[in-house]
Amino acid sequence: MSDTRLEIQMLHDRVLVSPSAAEGERRSTGGIVIPATASVSKRLSWGDVYGTGNHVRTVKVGDRVLYGPDDHAEVEVDGRAFVVMRERDVHAVASEDIEPTSGTGLYL
Repeated sequence: MSDTRLEIQMLHDRVLVSPSAAEGERRSTGGIVIPATASVSKRLSWGDVYGTGNHVRTVKVGDRVLYGPDDHAEVEVDGRAFVVMRERDVHAVASEDIEPTSGTGLYL
């Protein structure tokens, strides 16, 4: 196969997400240091959207999304790890648009 670059088009309701870099050691709100080796089951992850299918309605390229650890398949493209999931497996979308009457009032 030649070294030509291929355009990736997601199909149907699929979303292509680049997981955020591992945070490593982190600190709890009480000040307790949690080492990177401590795994927390059912911990949700953040990632950036790099592609969406034709039937995706809520998420767009460039959004930051929250997704579950078991709701996806992993793929490597040009040495970078990506996650492929259905739009319905996205739990939340972080937005810079702040409107006082919408949302839960939680800010990151």
